[in-house]
Amino acid sequence: MPRIFKADLHIHTCLSPCAELNMGPKAIVDQALQQGLDVIGISDHNSSENTPAVVRAAQDKNLTVLPGMEVTSKEEVHILAVFDTVDRALRLQEIVYEHLHGENNTEAFGLQVVVNEDHDVLGFNNRLLAGATELSVEQVVESICGLEGLAIAAHVDRETFGILGQLGFVPEQLHLDALELSRNTSLEEARRRFPEYACYAFVRSSDAHSATDVGKGWTSLLLYEPSTREIKKALRGEDGRRVVPEEAGVSAPRREEGALG
Repeated sequence: MPRIFKADLHIHTCLSPCAELNMGPKAIVDQALQQGLDVIGISDHNSSENTPAVVRAAQDKNLTVLPGMEVTSKEEVHILAVFDTVDRALRLQEIVYEHLHGENNTEAFGLQVVVNEDHDVLGFNNRLLAGATELSVEQVVESICGLEGLAIAAHVDRETFGILGQLGFVPEQLHLDALELSRNTSLEEARRRFPEYACYAFVRSSDAHSATDVGKGWTSLLLYEPSTREIKKALRGEDGRRVVPEEAGVSAPRREEGALG
């Protein structure tokens, strides 16, 4: 039987230069459980190096960790990638690293800390994770889809780094699974602001950069299991899977069959 899963698919760790250093795996997992989350997505900027540690920190816990990344395209659009396995997230990382140049300036951007599940420091990532890759937004989404992940346009209600703020529109050829709202925008407001995108599912996430923000934005999903395949079906309203707007202020897509490709 399907049940409702409460999911926050956009959480940063201390690897992201803009995140607080207390965003270690255990702190994230503990806060997620305290907030009643069933599923979390780890999405550091342009890297997945801390995803194995968060997955290990959640072992034997009633919490599913979906490894991922928040990729910055060359147009400075943020796209969330969500996977079922660490291996696929790290394969996307290889693609991103091939197209990401520059070194981190810790004074300007902050430390980029690689840790284990106990929050012991393993090292520091010196890449410019705050920068943009050389990949177009189309190439980013294609790479995610090629690895069987979910591709979600991040915080579309924000002017900076959102696809609408950066491009002014969502390209029709993009195979996006959903459009993400920040926790500051309600579904009702989003439908008023973006009526032309009613064909997409809207989801909400916390975009947490500190432990206290984990779970402040979420999406409730009716699934048989917490996997990307099931989530994709819910976002499309297929086979009885769906998002649950009465639970969390998110909505299922209103679209013609096949409109999203």
